[in-house]
Amino acid sequence: MNKKEMNKNGNNEMEKNDTHYIRFDWAAKHILRDKADFSVFEGFLTVLLKERVKIVELLESESNQQNEDDKFNRVDIKAKNSNGEIILVEIQQSEEYYYLQRMVYGVAKTITEHITKGKQYSDVKKVYSVNIVYFDLGEGSDYLYHGQNRLIGMNTGDELQITEEDRNGIRILSPKHVFPEYYILRVKAFNKEPENAMDEWMDYLKNERIRQDTTVPGLQEAQRRLDYLKMTVAEQKIYDNYLYNKFYREDVLNTSRTKGVVEGFHEGKAEGRAEGRAEGLLEGLEKGIEKGRAKERIVIAAKMKQLGIPAEQISQSTGIPVEEIKGM
Repeated sequence: MNKKEMNKNGNNEMEKNDTHYIRFDWAAKHILRDKADFSVFEGFLTVLLKERVKIVELLESESNQQNEDDKFNRVDIKAKNSNGEIILVEIQQSEEYYYLQRMVYGVAKTITEHITKGKQYSDVKKVYSVNIVYFDLGEGSDYLYHGQNRLIGMNTGDELQITEEDRNGIRILSPKHVFPEYYILRVKAFNKEPENAMDEWMDYLKNERIRQDTTVPGLQEAQRRLDYLKMTVAEQKIYDNYLYNKFYREDVLNTSRTKGVVEGFHEGKAEGRAEGRAEGLLEGLEKGIEKGRAKERIVIAAKMKQLGIPAEQISQSTGIPVEEIKGM
C-alpha cells in the first residue's frame, strides 16, 4: 500500500486528531491577543504569503471591541510585519452583499489611519488584505484567490516596471511594492483532503481539524493553544454559547431565504397565469424570483433586528436602507 492509500485509510502517521479545537475566528478575537501567541498568526500568514512573516504588533481594530452584537460581528486582525507593511485579516461569517467594496474601503482606511499628517507619500506602507469568508462569495471553482493592481500598456500590452534605485535621494519602488494585495479564502469551497500546507490550514478553518503530526507553520502552535479541553469551564461556557447563537442565526437566515424565494415564485406564477398570455408563466417566474429575493431580504432583516443586530450592520448585509430597517 502506498503512502497516498495509507492516508485515505487513516492507517499511517498522517491520521487526523480527534481533539476538539476552537474555531479560528473565536480564538483570533478572544485568545490570540498576546505576543506569545503571535506564532499562530505568523504561521498562517507565512503559509499564505509564501514568505517568512514576523509580526511586530497587533493593531487595535474596531470590530475587536466587545459590544452588543459581539457574537455575530466580523473579526479583524491588523498586524505589522518586520518590513513595516500592514497585514489586514478579516474573518466574515455572514453574507454581505457589498463585501468587495468593503474590502477596498478597508484597505483605504488602513492606509490613511497609519500615515500621520505631515508625512511624505514615501511613508505610505503596502497593505495585504486577507479575507477569510464563510459564505458564497462570487462564482469560482477555487477556494483561494489572489489579485494585485498591474499597470498594463494600452497600446503595447507590456507591464510597467520600475527598477528600485536611489535617484536624488528618492527611493523608486515597483508597483508590486506599493499597491495592495488581496487574498480571498472561500472556506465553504474547500472540499478535499489536505495535500499541502495551505490545505491543512483550510481544513482547520472549515472543520477545526489538525493532523496529529502536522509540521505546518502555525498549526503546531494552534494544537497546543486552541484545545477546547484546555479552556476553563467558564471559557467553555462562553464559547459554547457563541456556537449556539451562530448556528441558530444561520438556521434562521437559511429558513427565511428558502421561504421568501418559494413564496415569491408562487405569487409570480399566479400573476403570470392571470395575464392570460403565452409568455405569462415565464414573466411570472421572473417576477416571482425578483419578489422572492426582495421578500427574502426583508424577512432576514426583520430576524436580524429581533436578534439585536444594529440597523447599520443589517443594511450592509441586506442592502435595505437603515431608515426602513428602523421602521420595521
